[in-house]
Amino acid sequence: MNIVHEHRSQSTAHWLRQFLKSSGLAKFVAGFLASATLITSAQEQANIKLSWNPISNPLVAGFNIYYGETSGVYTNKISAGMATSLTVSNLVVGTTYYFASTTYSTAGAESAFSTEVSYIVPPPPPGVQLSVTSGKQFVLTVTGTAGHTNNILATQDFKTWAVIGTVTVGAGGSVTFTDTNAPSFSRRFYRVN
Repeated sequence: MNIVHEHRSQSTAHWLRQFLKSSGLAKFVAGFLASATLITSAQEQANIKLSWNPISNPLVAGFNIYYGETSGVYTNKISAGMATSLTVSNLVVGTTYYFASTTYSTAGAESAFSTEVSYIVPPPPPGVQLSVTSGKQFVLTVTGTAGHTNNILATQDFKTWAVIGTVTVGAGGSVTFTDTNAPSFSRRFYRVN
């Protein structure tokens, strides 16, 4: 665990070292981000749920979660109290975030930062709409993150998938792909990845 250098009186620094030794912060760090779930929206923002192991030390009054877009520079702070999970909202897709935590006492003393954990917010999975032309061709409209490239795959039996095309989502957030070979098959199933 790294100790953040702060200007404190000798007695306060001694008390903080004792607090860190007895707070169980190491257990917290081990469980920090033990589970993370990502929820994305069409606005290219995401929420992430962080969870960690509880601490039963009577000196610990709660947890602070810090995060930012630069390693070691935390521009955001959320006090979680004694909760063991927290949802961080409005994270930007494609951005790397760095998280660290501290514990604090009822007197307001705060521990050093935990080990830093980084997380890149992935783009949402592509959306697909299917329509059929009068000539029995299938047109797939793929929506997703602008500039993201997707493979269009097709199968007849759900066992063997073949890449039948590659598309890049445009600035408007969508792109269309026409399967001109669709009339040659009695049935055809698609997926995008």
